[in-house]
Amino acid sequence: MTEQLDTGELRISDDVVAKIAGLAALETPGIAAMSGGLSEGWAKRLSGKNVQKGVTVEVGQLEAAIDLRIIVLYETPIQEVCRMLQQNVREAVERMTGLKVVEVNVKVEGVAFKDDEIA
Repeated sequence: MTEQLDTGELRISDDVVAKIAGLAALETPGIAAMSGGLSEGWAKRLSGKNVQKGVTVEVGQLEAAIDLRIIVLYETPIQEVCRMLQQNVREAVERMTGLKVVEVNVKVEGVAFKDDEIA
């Protein structure tokens, strides 16, 4: 996002939007972790250490589109968790950046038990 202000220019990088989205995702109940995706090898499961993993964003002048790859906790209703995830990510990004989030796409790549160690 680039915005011209009276005192200069404001730019929000894709990495900042991705980090906000990743943190909001990990704060959503029922989300065990973000997934690195098959393109990164063994679908690495990542905790909050690198919240941008599993997040892809496209940021325009006024809008953003976000793709998330997640691992959900076993016995959670996946559709409900994903709807809540979409809402949480949309609200966090819009509140913090002023961008309009036009879509939040979610791909569930795995299920984890509460006792699973997610490395």
